[in-house]
Amino acid sequence: MKKIFHVTLLGFGLVCSALLRAQEKSAFTRTEDVIYGRKFGTALTLDVFEPAKKNGAAVIYVVSGGYVSDHVSISPKLYQPLLDHGYTVFAVVHGAQPRFIVPEIIEDIHRAVRFVRHNARRWGVDPNKFGISGSSAGGHLSLVMATRGGPGKPDAKDPVDRESSAVQAVACFYPPTDFENFSQPGELIWEHVSQPTPHTPASSFGLRSATREDRLAIAKGLSVINDVTAKLPPTLVFHGDADRKVPLYQSLMFERKCKEVGATFKLIVKPGADHGGAFGDHIKEMGVCADWFDAYLLGLTAR
Repeated sequence: MKKIFHVTLLGFGLVCSALLRAQEKSAFTRTEDVIYGRKFGTALTLDVFEPAKKNGAAVIYVVSGGYVSDHVSISPKLYQPLLDHGYTVFAVVHGAQPRFIVPEIIEDIHRAVRFVRHNARRWGVDPNKFGISGSSAGGHLSLVMATRGGPGKPDAKDPVDRESSAVQAVACFYPPTDFENFSQPGELIWEHVSQPTPHTPASSFGLRSATREDRLAIAKGLSVINDVTAKLPPTLVFHGDADRKVPLYQSLMFERKCKEVGATFKLIVKPGADHGGAFGDHIKEMGVCADWFDAYLLGLTAR
């Protein structure tokens, strides 16, 4: 009888431990629909996820696929590894194409980073410890902030616009980086045969003319590979070697450019992985992203 009672207590203890672990993983508060800007009567919003134990750093997650962004695509489950490490996560929703073109969407992300930095004390984060993440279009927008983020306008009427949009570390997934040379040299993004769905139409990038010269100019202007310098924030990229929508070639060429200029960059290739949901649930990889941010935002050795 005593043996049975002991086993029962042991089982009860294991259940309690499991429940405590589950509670630890779900220990965060969420503030929805914080307005970070407005344009043409449209409110631009972000959701704030605050862990119970903060490490003082922020990760901005760009909610974007094909430059379409909406509130229902915000995924607390995806951010859990970041929250477990103590990061306050800001899930940013931007103005979506086709209503807004990509250069306008880029301005939304600049605004979001500036807004979070201006309100850093409100959420208990260090304005000098900002990471950024996203997938596909969200990855591209993350790299735009990494390569082009910088000081705001000192004389701006809105104090938010005086803040910097720079970030200090990046960890993203399968981003397009060179719109001029998509799967091979000389192939524009719109000339790539995309599977299973076509890419964002050229009109959503601000292209109205059908001439190849105009397409080339737009592609060049949006290619973050052209802006890589040794000052690039430490950047981690995941990419599948079976990606049919954004070829692995994009990240390989970006890696080569980073090596040429001496930038801190790491590419992790996932064998057999395609794009988007076909890549997997991203949860394990997001844990690696958290380690990356630990190393470069907090100065910790990756776990």
